[in-house]
Amino acid sequence: MHRRLVGAFRYSVMGLQACYKHEEAFRFELFLGVILLPLAFVISTSVVEICLLIGSMLIVLIAELLNSAVEAVVDLVSGEKHELAGRAKDLGSAAVFLSMVLFLVVWGSLAWLRLVS
Repeated sequence: MHRRLVGAFRYSVMGLQACYKHEEAFRFELFLGVILLPLAFVISTSVVEICLLIGSMLIVLIAELLNSAVEAVVDLVSGEKHELAGRAKDLGSAAVFLSMVLFLVVWGSLAWLRLVS
């Protein structure tokens, strides 16, 4: 059991490193997250708000990881252009976009509440 957990953790770290190395969007989103993390503690007034702010940042990173995984598999399997390959990549991109919308709604709403009150 312990060996399995260590292996799973190692594979996860390798995945994060690969995404950081190969995906510019992931690097940018991670950089933005590091910059905004302290701000989450400044603009929040409760643990729930901190969780919403940090959680919305993590969802963007999770969506980017999954999108990168889909793109890597599609590129491996299909060397030529194919409608389904393009659709798979577009769907992954749409997931990242929606996660960013969620991020903007959560951060914008809480920032607005702090500015108005």
